[in-house]
Amino acid sequence: MANPPMEVARLAGRDTAKAARLLSDVRAARLMGQRPRLAPRPVIDQSWDRMLRSGVDPDHDFRSGLLSREELDRRRGTSRLRHVLPALRQGLLSVADVTEHIMVVADEHGRVLWREGSASVLRRADSFGFEPGADWAEDVVGTNGVGTPVIARRPVQVFASEHFVRSHATWTCTGAPITDPRDGRLIGVVDVSGPLETMHPATLAWVDSVAKLAEAGLRERHHHSLERLRAVAAPVLARLGGRALVVDRDGWTAAVTGMPYTNRVALPKSLSPGRRWLPALGLCVVEPLAGGWLVHAAAEPEPRGATRIVLDLGRARRWSVTVSGPAGSWTHELSPRHAELLYLLALHPAGRSAAGLADDVFGDPARTVTVRAEMSRIRRYLGAFLDHRPYRFSDDTEVTVVLPDDPRDLLPHSTASAVARGRGSESEGTGGGPEGDAG
Repeated sequence: MANPPMEVARLAGRDTAKAARLLSDVRAARLMGQRPRLAPRPVIDQSWDRMLRSGVDPDHDFRSGLLSREELDRRRGTSRLRHVLPALRQGLLSVADVTEHIMVVADEHGRVLWREGSASVLRRADSFGFEPGADWAEDVVGTNGVGTPVIARRPVQVFASEHFVRSHATWTCTGAPITDPRDGRLIGVVDVSGPLETMHPATLAWVDSVAKLAEAGLRERHHHSLERLRAVAAPVLARLGGRALVVDRDGWTAAVTGMPYTNRVALPKSLSPGRRWLPALGLCVVEPLAGGWLVHAAAEPEPRGATRIVLDLGRARRWSVTVSGPAGSWTHELSPRHAELLYLLALHPAGRSAAGLADDVFGDPARTVTVRAEMSRIRRYLGAFLDHRPYRFSDDTEVTVVLPDDPRDLLPHSTASAVARGRGSESEGTGGGPEGDAG
């Protein structure tokens, strides 16, 4: 067949039972190391490969301990997902209840925080531990609509025996990641799940659209918070001379004086008042303000000397860059795209043009606008250590890349050919964006 995954999708839209039997055969062949009659979809095949390597038992489900009520309440109260619950409920629950689905909202680790919807489906979900406080990370319960989008960083529909664990094969799950629009970091997943017979290919687009609306709500909330901080900052900056700015707790700029405006300043994870070295400004005096920080650039010259950059890609779903030099060290957590781009620059010490990076990432050298926009964001926190034309790490930096223990775990969300080669699977990556997962 020209496109076996789409054939299953079309069949599922007409006859879910027949599609489920077909996928059961595909799964069985894959687990026995045989070539299945139809190839699983790439996003599912890659997930199954991770499960086989991590030792998840395909025939027996595993349930980690539920969070205590106190810990569940604490996570709910501190998660930014709490701000988007109204939008998720409005966009999903009315339809989910009628179509015998439930809505599940999990954090960035795959822990279920909220679960609502059809009462009968909720009871069925209880039977295999799909409940608040449960851990539905992919390496705990196998391929599923919560844990797999966390790894793939894109919407995923998991139908019938596409679930790695056999007991989940009577279920269909469709999950979409929710990212913080301020920095692209994953904050959680929204999932719509239900019995096999409720499956519909359009669910993927529906859930993804609602997730995007939720992200838009977070963006608007952020703009409002900066407006409030700007009102506090105006009289403070009016009394100051020299270079100064007011930023929120995450480094987003509310107001500046005596210097060019920049959207964001990279801050240490645990910033405290006093004299500090910040990568974009050098030595600064930092003072707390309601809702943010007053940052006053000091007059002393910035220390010079060799700089060491460590690009840490070894931890699952938590990538970072650490810069160490004469003035101290600081660490910045990376979004999936920034981790991918910095890895590609580390592979090319002589540099890479915007067209070259576009070809590396998307398989399309014409997509330079997207690459330049992302590199501009990277330069906000690494600007002193990156050159451009072509993009490359500065000559006076020592760059070290920390890779996963198993090369196949390198940036699992990435479809870039160079990343696929780094995984030892050159044929997997051909560039290009997220694949469609309908069906």
